[in-house]
Amino acid sequence: QVQLVESGGGLVQAGGSLTLSCAPTGRTFSTYAIGWFRQAPGKEREFVAVISYSRAIIYYADTVKGRFTISRDNAKNTVYLQMSTLKPDCTADYYCATGLDTGRTRRNDYPYWGQGTQVTVSS
Repeated sequence: QVQLVESGGGLVQAGGSLTLSCAPTGRTFSTYAIGWFRQAPGKEREFVAVISYSRAIIYYADTVKGRFTISRDNAKNTVYLQMSTLKPDCTADYYCATGLDTGRTRRNDYPYWGQGTQVTVSS
């Protein structure tokens, strides 16, 4: 069974930065993509970014392009989401998920999910 643990969430002022981490454990695939999604109160969970194992595939949602950076350190088995110039509408629970080593952006393409980490951006 695959488990993912997110960390790094918290409260930050608008314009500030925050870095989230995601560490998969258990029986992961030999190579795997990691996607980040977020869910704001009362809204559906939406795609944020995805990175393939080799880093050859990286996609961002248009809403975060230029402000968020996804990266991974395979030696540490950790994926990061660096978020800068944060806005109040970035307030959400952020989830990482893993699946096949492709650049999928749909929730249903990811069979394994973390519990989420909360990010609150104050105005």
